Amino acid sequence: MDQAEQLRSIIKANNIQKSLARVIAVTSGKGGVGKSSTSINLAIQLRKLGQRVIILDADFGLANIEIMFGIMPKNNLSDVIYQGKSISEIITWGPMEVGFISGGSGIAELSNLSRNYLVSIIRNLSELDSIADIIIVDTGAGISDAVLEFLIASGEILLVTTPEPTSITDSYSLMKALGNHPGFFQQTSQVKVIANKVESHNEGQALFDKLNAVVGRYLKLPITYLGAVPWDNHLTKAVMQQMPVSLHAPGAKSAQAYEAIAAKLMNKELNRNVTKRGMAAFFSYIVTGRKNND
Repeated sequence: MDQAEQLRSIIKANNIQKSLARVIAVTSGKGGVGKSSTSINLAIQLRKLGQRVIILDADFGLANIEIMFGIMPKNNLSDVIYQGKSISEIITWGPMEVGFISGGSGIAELSNLSRNYLVSIIRNLSELDSIADIIIVDTGAGISDAVLEFLIASGEILLVTTPEPTSITDSYSLMKALGNHPGFFQQTSQVKVIANKVESHNEGQALFDKLNAVVGRYLKLPITYLGAVPWDNHLTKAVMQQMPVSLHAPGAKSAQAYEAIAAKLMNKELNRNVTKRGMAAFFSYIVTGRKNND
């Protein structure tokens, strides 16, 4: 039995024994569009709806999540791999008991482990399914191989874009790269767009319509509109105070927009085709997908 088959058998066993977390990747075609702020505020709003939420910071180059939370994590994913810590020991708990895991270089290092050691690590990481209902993966920006792997492994993708022409172009480029990836399958992946930093909901809808037109025409890929987040002064003040706007100013237009988007994410009718993959499937795909592409 090769590594991929062994990991699939572990996933199957885990799926039978317990419920699976819903894994949502938040991404963007370029930096500076508010991707990490979106991850944090949606986590807060989903927590308000009674969901247990953990954010996995998979943006290795930056530490946006910990900066925005104002919390310095003591451990990261590498400590599970090399220090023998359990997954529960590396979770940092932020406001409203939203969990946060610093990826560090841990995910990249998974592909270098021996099979038996990897199997043990994957089992440990799969314990996240019993700790969280929803795991938000805050990816890096852009179209690197690592970002694309996270998106494919998650299946449910939130693409954050803004009215800036470069943001729209980069979002299209990301969709093109995703569609051309050999591991991407439309039947098992959903892309949902969030229009950020808009002046009005009408501008957000127009932004989505523009992106949807070119993606549909040239890439033949389906995307859906999740909602718009208007820019307001409360967002700036919240960032300066290292606090999510959803907690800093719950009545702000931006906070209310995040609340509406979170409600859409929890709407059973709108999300009836969402498949809960769980973290064992997520991490094992990252590992076997990389090895198959080497």
